[in-house]
Amino acid sequence: MTKKERVKLAIAHKETDIVPYNIDFTIPAWEKLVNYLGYAPTIDELGLHIVSTSATPPDAWEEVKPGFWRDEFGVVWNRTVDKDIGNPEPILLEPSLKGYEFPDPDNPERYRHFPQFIEAHKDKFILCAIGFSLFERAWSMRGMENLLIDMKENPSFVHELLDAITDFNIRIIRNATKFPIDGFYFGDDWGQQRGLIMGPVLWREFIKPRLKRMYDEVHKANLPVFIHSCGDVQEVFPELIELGVNVFNPFQPEVMDIYEIKKKFGDKLTFYGGISVQKLLPFGTPEEVRQETRKILREIGRGGGYIASPSHAIPKDVPVENMLALIEILKNQ
Repeated sequence: MTKKERVKLAIAHKETDIVPYNIDFTIPAWEKLVNYLGYAPTIDELGLHIVSTSATPPDAWEEVKPGFWRDEFGVVWNRTVDKDIGNPEPILLEPSLKGYEFPDPDNPERYRHFPQFIEAHKDKFILCAIGFSLFERAWSMRGMENLLIDMKENPSFVHELLDAITDFNIRIIRNATKFPIDGFYFGDDWGQQRGLIMGPVLWREFIKPRLKRMYDEVHKANLPVFIHSCGDVQEVFPELIELGVNVFNPFQPEVMDIYEIKKKFGDKLTFYGGISVQKLLPFGTPEEVRQETRKILREIGRGGGYIASPSHAIPKDVPVENMLALIEILKNQ
C-alpha cells in the first residue's frame, strides 16, 4: 500500500495497515534536528505521507532590508524574530481597494514547477496549498484590529476585500487543479484558545459564504478539501461539514477533546493533527511522547478518518529527544 493510498483511505474513513502520518517543522526546530543528527533526513527517511506545494511564483518574496520580506501582495513581514512567518508591518491598505492591484493568478510561472514536483512525489499524497487564504490574507493587508473594527464599522469594504481575495483564489484553484494533484489545502486561522476570533455571527456573515465558493470549486475537480484553522473552532464543525470540508487540521488537544470530537464527527470529517505541540512535545518526557502517540494512533486512528501529525509545525522549544521519540513511534507502527 502506497502512502498516497493510505491517505485516500483515511479520508474515506477506512482503516489502513498503519495510520498515515505527517510531520512539519519550524525552521529553528528543523535546524536543531539536523544539527543533532549531523545530516538532513529526507521525506522518505522520515516516512512522511503528504507533500505540499503552492502556486506562489519563484520571485514572489523580496528581502527589502535584513529580516524584512515583502510578499507578492505587497505586505512586508518582519521576520527578525519569527523566521517562519513574521509580523506584517506597516499596514498596507486603508479601507479601500482603490488603486490596489492584486497579483496575477494566471501567471504561468506559478505552475511551472508542478509537473516535476508531482513526478518526484508520485507515491505520496500531493496537496496544493493556499496559505493565508482568506481572513488571514485580509488582516495581513489591513491589520488584524482594523479588519475586525471594519467588520462592524465598514462592512461594505470587508465584503469587497474578501470577494477580491476569493476571486483570486478561485483562479488559482482552477489553474492548479488542471494538474494531477490529490487535494487542496486552505490555511486560515479563525480561532483562538477560546472560540472564534470574530465570533460565529461575523464568521457566518463574512467568512462562510466565501468558503463555500472556494470549496465548491475544489469539489468540481473531484478533490478533497483540507483546511487548517488553529484554535477552538468546533462550534462551526457542523457548518464546515455542510460546506464540504473533508479534512480538518490541526486538531489541537488543548482546545478540544480530540477523543470525543472524533467520536462525534469522525464519520463525516477526517482529522489531521492531534499530537500536542503546546504541552506534550515541548514538556513531556520521551517516554510520555511515545505512550501518548501510541494511544492516539490506537484510539483516534481506529476505523480510519485520521492522519497522525503534531498539531502544528514542531516549534523550536521541543527537545530533539522528543522529536525522535515521535518519529520512532510513527515510523514503527
